[in-house]
Amino acid sequence: MFDSLHLMKLVCMNRRTRFSIHVFHLIVQGVAAFCSCHSCCGQMVDPESPGIEKTQLAENAVVHDQSFGVDLVASRIYVLVGKTGLGHDHAVVGHLRSGNLILGVADNAGALTFDMATFRADGDKARQFLQLSGKTDAGTQQQVTANMLGEDVLDVAQHPTALFSVRSSLLDAMQKPSGPPAYSLRGHFTLRGVTRPLTLRVETESDARILRLRGDFRIRQTDFKIKPYTKFGGVVGVADELRIWGDLVLIVGMQQKPELGDTK
Repeated sequence: MFDSLHLMKLVCMNRRTRFSIHVFHLIVQGVAAFCSCHSCCGQMVDPESPGIEKTQLAENAVVHDQSFGVDLVASRIYVLVGKTGLGHDHAVVGHLRSGNLILGVADNAGALTFDMATFRADGDKARQFLQLSGKTDAGTQQQVTANMLGEDVLDVAQHPTALFSVRSSLLDAMQKPSGPPAYSLRGHFTLRGVTRPLTLRVETESDARILRLRGDFRIRQTDFKIKPYTKFGGVVGVADELRIWGDLVLIVGMQQKPELGDTK
């Protein structure tokens, strides 16, 4: 009798042990699955967020040595023209005539050609982009634009384009490890037949074959033999320094040149 009872207890204990081990394995598997879904770092993943794969794409999709063409319709160039005296700040917007870039190279990185005849002053969207308050009536917009495009300033009849010839496009020295790629575009900028060296830092945002590139630089009109516009003996005028923004949409391998869109 003792041996039979002892044997039954051993069998029951063995069954309970196997059951406990099975439950332990289930718990371990559950914890592992939970950790994999939450990056094992204590940070919850928002189910409505883009997700890890899309984030990695946005940060790493820029392909070096790959040629990008500028989408001429979607891209914009903005210029902030400051005031002097009793003048007014002006917002200018225009298009590129052509453009191509190769990122991550030390030589022959591409060129951006500005279509100077497309530039317009003080449209609502330009003023919003440059965060200038108020609106400018149509008559004043036309007058400011005419002065800007005329022979005393941009002289588009003789100089219809400006050119940024990009020599190199290497990763920026201040690149943030966790952020999307930023590049230093180095080359020469030509305006009204005068060429000056230019370095432009740009930040990127990518999605599949499309790359958005943003950056800004400053120039002085007098460096390009332009006399800043004034009237009433200098009581009203514009500043010598111009700040220029590029908001460009680039597409991998794009070669077509669509018609220019409305810059107003």
